[in-house]
Amino acid sequence: MPITLRHPARAAAAVLVALLCASAAVATPVAATPARPQYAAAQDDFYLPPSPLPDGKPGDVIRSRASEVGWPSAQADAWQVMYLSTDALGERTAMTGTVLVPEGVDPATAPVVAFGPGTQGPAFRCAPSTMISSGAFYEQSGLNDLLRDGYAVAVPDYEGYRPEPATTYVTGRSMGAAMIDVVRAAQRLTDAGLSADAKVAFRGYSQGGGAAAWAGELQPDYAPGLNLVGIAAGGIPADPVQLALHLDGKQGFGVMAYALIGFDNAYPELKLESYLNDAGKQAFAEMATVCTLRLLIDYAGKSIQDYTHTSPLLQPEWVARYEDNTLGTNPPAVPMLQYHATRDELVQFGQAKALRDDYCAAGVPLTWQTLDMGHIDAVYHGNADVLAFLDARMAGEPAQSTC
Repeated sequence: MPITLRHPARAAAAVLVALLCASAAVATPVAATPARPQYAAAQDDFYLPPSPLPDGKPGDVIRSRASEVGWPSAQADAWQVMYLSTDALGERTAMTGTVLVPEGVDPATAPVVAFGPGTQGPAFRCAPSTMISSGAFYEQSGLNDLLRDGYAVAVPDYEGYRPEPATTYVTGRSMGAAMIDVVRAAQRLTDAGLSADAKVAFRGYSQGGGAAAWAGELQPDYAPGLNLVGIAAGGIPADPVQLALHLDGKQGFGVMAYALIGFDNAYPELKLESYLNDAGKQAFAEMATVCTLRLLIDYAGKSIQDYTHTSPLLQPEWVARYEDNTLGTNPPAVPMLQYHATRDELVQFGQAKALRDDYCAAGVPLTWQTLDMGHIDAVYHGNADVLAFLDARMAGEPAQSTC
């Protein structure tokens, strides 16, 4: 199937915005950007969970507030929400996200898509909800496509975005719960007016692709009542071990290091700091203050040996958590589109293909697509086919498996 870019001008603008906003030293955006980025305040009490957490079940709304969509072409009502969810250890937690309902659509009949954001970075200002409200969300073109097609969209921030952040980057069980529960929160948000019986789909790319796939694996047991009809996931980081081996010493070392930070935040027994040398303690502390671009630029070509006196990568307690966050154990029960760039320099192609093989062997009705490009280009070049796949699932058309 040919892959086309639906809105190249908007995608290009989104890239410019992302490059500006991901920098730790952003000053003023260039004229091509659609809006001046306004980052989250250093202290924004909306993002601070109450202690103790209120009673309730996953997906219950703790608080909400009206929000803006800082992008001229995004015609939607929007709310930021805090909702109950489940962390990587299976414990109750609070997460935040954004709910968007397109203008001119009856919310009572609107289908709902959970949109898993790609890597934003560990700093509080990098939270997807603040990027959306400021016009700095680099995947806005895909979000706009969904809104124009009449979908309500629920976008999780994932776990740990608060004024003193502790994000649990690429911990699948936490990301999957975040995706599922932001949909339930959207359906329970009175102001949005969405139906609890609405058809639902998960979509995402890169970290978001992993989140969508994890949500698909968790859904039958975690949210059996959800009316899930399909999953579209690209650039999936399916196997943490293979990803780490592929990125160490390469261009994407910064996101590998961020994954170590994410696992350490999720699992207290890992004690990342105990493995770091002096250079590592300084570098990893600095990483926690930046967004994605700085991770990719400042740490390109670095190696875990540069920052540790003993590598944590193959330590038994770390390996156990990698295995617990490897996809393929509980294949999704609905049709799935999986796509991946053959020249992906950040998320190894081979481990995604292995996941495809596992899902096919398990009988998942899966459509597999490859894109002859690198990781960043595929953020945008997959949008058209994702939209077509989701439209077909919402219309009740039978999925065409390529297994």
